[in-house]
Amino acid sequence: MWCATRSSVASSRPTRGRAPNDKNHYVVTPAQAGVPLPSGVTFEKGGYVYIMADRYRGTIYVGVTADIAARAVQHREGKGGSFTHRYGLARLVYLEGYDDITDAIAREKAVKKWNRAWKIRAIEERNPEWHDLFDTLNM
Repeated sequence: MWCATRSSVASSRPTRGRAPNDKNHYVVTPAQAGVPLPSGVTFEKGGYVYIMADRYRGTIYVGVTADIAARAVQHREGKGGSFTHRYGLARLVYLEGYDDITDAIAREKAVKKWNRAWKIRAIEERNPEWHDLFDTLNM
């Protein structure tokens, strides 16, 4: 369950978990995704499927996020997860954007099941030189 806040007590960015039962917190569930939120409440529904790598045709990791810029920074700083930290996966080599996070999650699950050759082919169709796409993000 996601909760979005509109008070100055917490950030306006959605957080995971249950919201306190007061008038300044709104709980946003996936079933309510199409329902407009009250004025002043923000909730980003979009998502990204991404692939991180350490080098050309090296170790790769498939992930999903709603905030690609923040997630890429986490990976670059070694705070993105134990696997990406252990193998030094700091290069964003593949990116797909979706209007709905549930579509992005479904796509990530599918891509994770692909064999390595398919993942490499997908990367090389969009990014043949395996350049770091981080600098191309509009932050």
